Amino acid sequence: MITPWDVEGVVDYERLIREFGMRPFSELLDDIPNPHPLMLRGVIFGHRDYDRIINAMKRGEDWAVMSGFMPSGLPHLGHKMTMDEIVWHQKMGGKAFVCIADMEARFIRGLSFEKTRELGELYIRSIIALGLKPENCLIYYQSASRYVKDLAIELSSEINFNELKSIYGFKSDISLIKMFIPMIQAGDILHPQLKDFGGFKPVVVPVGIDQDPHLRLTRDLANRISIYSFERIEGGVRVRSRKGKEYLEYLKSIDFDFKAYEEHIDFFGDQEEIEREVREIEIEIGGYAFIPPSSTYHKFTTGLRGGKMSSSKPESYISLFDKPEEGVRKVMRALTGGRATVEEQKRFGGEPDRCVVFELYTYHFADDKMLEEIRRSCEGGNLLCGHCKKNLAEIVKDFLKDFQEKAMSVDLSDYKILK
Repeated sequence: MITPWDVEGVVDYERLIREFGMRPFSELLDDIPNPHPLMLRGVIFGHRDYDRIINAMKRGEDWAVMSGFMPSGLPHLGHKMTMDEIVWHQKMGGKAFVCIADMEARFIRGLSFEKTRELGELYIRSIIALGLKPENCLIYYQSASRYVKDLAIELSSEINFNELKSIYGFKSDISLIKMFIPMIQAGDILHPQLKDFGGFKPVVVPVGIDQDPHLRLTRDLANRISIYSFERIEGGVRVRSRKGKEYLEYLKSIDFDFKAYEEHIDFFGDQEEIEREVREIEIEIGGYAFIPPSSTYHKFTTGLRGGKMSSSKPESYISLFDKPEEGVRKVMRALTGGRATVEEQKRFGGEPDRCVVFELYTYHFADDKMLEEIRRSCEGGNLLCGHCKKNLAEIVKDFLKDFQEKAMSVDLSDYKILK
């Protein structure tokens, strides 16, 4: 079972790609300039419409990256993975929108707003310490953004309880606020396309697979609330109006060959340019013209003792603000893919793909050369788990010390933070 709030059982990522209707990320790797290591290593395994982002990168057009963090506990290595993805996308030219989901933490997890502010600052300091730049960047708390809240209210008019029930499995006794939180999430995802933030543009949302229900819902809402819909046909685009046939009349001034029908218009020419001009007209007549958001999906970070790394289980994660000595202790207690005895390890070799320690190297602490050396030595029986853990423990110790010094010295006044 996978929902935005709970994950149970063993996760089959290939099955999720098939059943959730996404695409394998590996098919795009050759088209991405300087792909992130998490992409190359298969940690980012799926996507929806990431082609839009690649095209915008190559054309030098406006695009954005947006994701958020619920401040219900200390930021940990699982959060670092998403932060690294946001930072990489900003470096590749995207405007970064970073959400501190204090409303979700308040109403889903029961924390006070005072506590979410205290924790939220640690998330902000963390992503900045990991490389987020102040240019082309907006950091905000959900509760402080009228854009998000106003948009959430408007989006809520486009959906009913039965639809939310089918997406999230809500029961009849669900609280109203828990039903409304997905609307807030949709407002988060879509608001970078509002006029005050430069208008419609491709937006990618890097998340774990448990957040996909929010993306599926938001993509649907983006279409429902916009006036025009698009269907690509041979040599052009078929455009329909969701708000009435009279809105098709506005489109006949577009400088493309077209053939008008009662229910739609077929335009012929460059498909990207046609869609852009139709969206510009929609903005002029008061519509949203949202582009359905793109998304990437990374694998879950395994908890140190197995299962999913979770903020509610301190022993499952290494916090970015753990004392370095505590980080060492947690690494030394982590599950490995080693054999039952030293003799078996030397004879049969270890199983790095079942090892939490090797996963930590893969996701955070090793370059390609180091990672391949660890794999080869482990599988060959030459690297014992105790020695491997000690090596990682020293790396983690140094990382935490350096990271925390950097995070706490960050000058937040350099950044635009809405709070």
